[in-house]
Amino acid sequence: MIKRTLRLERKKWKEKSGDIVAQEFSKKFYKSSEWLTLREQILLERGAICEKCGQAITESKHIQLHHIKELTIQNIDDVMTTLNPKNILVLCQTCHNMIHGRYCKGAVRKVKPKKVNIVYGPPMAGKTSLVMDYMQPGDLIVDMDRLYKAMSFMPMYNKPNQIKFNVLAVRNLLLDHIKTRYGSFTNAWIVGGYANKVDRERLAKELGAELIFVEASKEDCYYRLEYCNDYRQEHQEEWREYIDKWFEEYRK
Repeated sequence: MIKRTLRLERKKWKEKSGDIVAQEFSKKFYKSSEWLTLREQILLERGAICEKCGQAITESKHIQLHHIKELTIQNIDDVMTTLNPKNILVLCQTCHNMIHGRYCKGAVRKVKPKKVNIVYGPPMAGKTSLVMDYMQPGDLIVDMDRLYKAMSFMPMYNKPNQIKFNVLAVRNLLLDHIKTRYGSFTNAWIVGGYANKVDRERLAKELGAELIFVEASKEDCYYRLEYCNDYRQEHQEEWREYIDKWFEEYRK
């Protein structure tokens, strides 16, 4: 189980992740002058020789610079990962594909395991916004707010207590599907407060999930509540209680 921490600023994140060689969140980096300059320096120093198989790379389009520690949403701004020559290998296209498991014996596409993320933090931190920014078609999303809306036809964030157990039953069924990797979903995202450390770590262990903490101060949450322009803004007293309760219960 891995725990990550992200802090959302008031400006909405614009990058979106994809499951391709240059993922969406890293495209800007790979076009940056810092990366292009480092790439040129590494090739000048090491030459167009694959550091895995030792073969000369005769076509420039087949030269691949590979990050040993993979670039992720969490480390894309860490220069000790992205711009560290010790974290970079010069590879031919064939070896690069083999490392990433894109081919088996040169022909058959490898099926990637389903990745599961638990996105947690206080109300108004921006958990759902983060998932919407980084999800991709085919991902399975388990978000109580969305389940309530789908099952009641009420406005978003209006959660009728009469159907609470029905919503929980559907959520638990979906969690069982994630646990057993049932179905053909690509990745899974579970969105919730999960202030209780024991509960969230137990769930992460059961699901084989990565914990992603969306950090926000109580003042940030109050600020967003005041200007959110939806059901929550019209019921600020109720949602301030939710925020206060989360911060009272939260343990790192």
